[in-house]
Amino acid sequence: MFGIAGKKILITGASSGIGRQIAIDVAKNGGIVSLLGRDKGRLAEVANELEGVGHNYFSLDLTNSQQLGQFIEQSGNFDGVVFNAGIIDYTPVKFITEEKIDAIFDINYKSVVLLSQRLIKNKRVNKSGSLVFISSISSKLGVPGTAIYASSKAALSSYTKIIASELSAQKIRANCISPGIVITPMTQQASNAGSDEGFKNAEKLYPLGYGTPEDVSGLCFYLLSDVSRWMTGSDLVLDGGHTLI
Repeated sequence: MFGIAGKKILITGASSGIGRQIAIDVAKNGGIVSLLGRDKGRLAEVANELEGVGHNYFSLDLTNSQQLGQFIEQSGNFDGVVFNAGIIDYTPVKFITEEKIDAIFDINYKSVVLLSQRLIKNKRVNKSGSLVFISSISSKLGVPGTAIYASSKAALSSYTKIIASELSAQKIRANCISPGIVITPMTQQASNAGSDEGFKNAEKLYPLGYGTPEDVSGLCFYLLSDVSRWMTGSDLVLDGGHTLI
């Protein structure tokens, strides 16, 4: 029931962290992976790690409309798409600028909407396909300094429900995963920019500890597989029990 063999899966933000792990797990189970990201060198490294054949990668800036259009023209069809690309930001409200809002929303929300719109308009997602959007529990909390980041993820969670509704006639599913803190190069960099001690102390608020890319990949794999064929429009919290406290 969890079979994914032969399915063609597109993954954005696939050069490291969660996206990399999803690609590895999909390929290990017989899926055919297309990787998207900015860093061509790191994409090539991930592609070389993948088991099986038929995988490919595309280096592009998802906020660049022209590059996005070129990708859509040359891409094939997909059975599943994981919208994982995103950036973290910690900016107190009094320091928010218009430039900062644009920078965060362009990659965390606008690029996701435009990529999914072009994929759907050009019929690049097969019927009974699955769209998986990676949001964040920040969209449901009130953590100081996360106003822009949390808002961009909240917008993504809302978008998931709308696109799920619009695509239901084609049996294309859309679901959202809202992880808590997952240890990746990006979160490590964010912790280094702040207080490393504070980052370690915050883990006490997670009954099961911080998550790993494998934790998110497992749930993502479920959503891409046919076993979740009756699930759409859901926003699944994956946070090691953080919201229990």
